[in-house]
Amino acid sequence: MARVAIVTGGTRGIGEAISVALRDQGVTVAANYAGNDEKASAFTERTGIKAYKWDVSDLDACAAGVAQVEAELGPVEIVVNNAGITRDGTMKRMDRTAWDDVIDTNLGGCFNMAKAVWNGMNERKFGRIVNIGSINGQAGQYGQVNYAAAKSGIHGFTKALAQEGARVGITVNAIAPGYIDTEMVAAVPADVLEKIVAKIPVGRLGRAEEIARGVTFLCSDDAGFVTGSTLSINGGQHMY
Repeated sequence: MARVAIVTGGTRGIGEAISVALRDQGVTVAANYAGNDEKASAFTERTGIKAYKWDVSDLDACAAGVAQVEAELGPVEIVVNNAGITRDGTMKRMDRTAWDDVIDTNLGGCFNMAKAVWNGMNERKFGRIVNIGSINGQAGQYGQVNYAAAKSGIHGFTKALAQEGARVGITVNAIAPGYIDTEMVAAVPADVLEKIVAKIPVGRLGRAEEIARGVTFLCSDDAGFVTGSTLSINGGQHMY
């Protein structure tokens, strides 16, 4: 029987690449999304992967979403916490709402989703949780104190939760992507993007599929001895 995975933020960008890569490995994937019904519908039509709508910053919504997926597809054995937002601004300009929104979604979403699947994974003595961090959570980034704090928190969350799951067959790992050729990065002004690429030793942006390949490994049976780790996929921009 195929394993069941939930990929949060799984219908666009890196999340879509992860959803498709897991599907291609024979995993039954449920792709979570928060708001864009039209793009989610187009994703399902394009990939054949069912999309489920809920807000990962809402603990009760995560519990209900997981329950729906399990009722329709089976026990959730893999969770990829990819959902994330940005509300950039310097400390001088950032208000508390911009801070809370990013922390609650990017970091809180990891807690909420792990909480929703943890008991089931413990009972079945198997689980794979992969949290998507960021190079900016490792190195920091001007104008992103909220985003950098949330992503840095993901790395600490990963190491702590891995210790709880290790003896019962649950691995918890993180991936820290560098700058990837997605819609979010494409929106960066060309002159700024040129400066970013100049700092990447391999001389290019990453591809979403390259992140997805790291995720599929960490979700596989072959990665059973890998837990509490952060895999940096950034073209050598930050060696941590």
